[in-house]
Parts: sequence; structure tokens; C-alpha cells
Amino acid sequence: MRTLFIEDRSEIDRIIRSCKTCYVAMSLNDQPYVLPMNFALDGDVVILHSAMHGRMWDTLKINPRVSINWTLGEEIAWQDVQVGCSYRVKSSSILIEGTVEFVDDYDEKYQCMLKTMGQYSDMPFKFNEPAIKNVGVMKVHIASITGKIFGAKAITPWNKNQ
Repeated sequence: MRTLFIEDRSEIDRIIRSCKTCYVAMSLNDQPYVLPMNFALDGDVVILHSAMHGRMWDTLKINPRVSINWTLGEEIAWQDVQVGCSYRVKSSSILIEGTVEFVDDYDEKYQCMLKTMGQYSDMPFKFNEPAIKNVGVMKVHIASITGKIFGAKAITPWNKNQ
């Protein structure tokens, strides 16, 4: 089984949009911190939201650099059932690195929240004023993006068309 890079951005976006949760990693004073979060993908921006206080908020105000991971698939595969090192989880994984921008403008926050809800439902949504004023919205501007497929079949002359 092989690990292959995903080069096609539309495939990367499909994998991201197929996930319900992303994992946001940040660091302050060499202390890493990772949180599962809801998200929306909007071109080269990942939209996140949270309370406007707490460890994550405080960390990102000081160090806005983050890494975000999405992983799709959890199928166990192996080459030899009796050889432990031949086991692998078949999955696709996307990793981005970027910088957080805090969104303060009410109308922009509203639009970001609509996009976030659009990740999870086709229903139309409305938000009341306190909900928008009291939520922290962040845009992560993507600086780099990498996609990989783990546990892919080796491409050989006898299976290259499968």
C-alpha cells in the first residue's frame, strides 16, 4: 500500500467538504494545542467560529499561525493479516497552514456564519443580532495546502486501469 499526493484542488476541496469536523492546531510558548471545530471552506479561506474568550482565542491573538487537518475514511487494510507492520488505515487527509484574521464587521460575520451553516445543511438560516455580535469569527487564509491518500493500492501494469 502506498501514500499518494493529491494534486487536484477540486479533489482536495471535495474531501474537505465531505468532513464534518476539522482539527485546528496552534501553539503558544512552545505549547501545542489542538481543537476539533466546525468550519466552512470559502475558496482559499477556512471560516471558523467560537466564543470570543478562552485558551484558543487568547493563543490566536498572540500567535495567529495555525495548521488545520481534515481526515476522511477509517478503513483498516493490510497486506498480510499476520504481519502487524503491514496494517494501515485507508484514508484521505488534507493539511493546511495559514494565518488567522479575526472578523469584527457585523455583516461579514453574518455572511461567514451563513457559509458555515451551508457546510452542514441546505436549509436557509437566519441569525439574530445577539448571536452574531457574541460569536467570534475567524478567517484562516491558506498559505499552503497538502493532500494525501494513505493505503492506496500500488499502481502496477496489471491494475493501472482499476
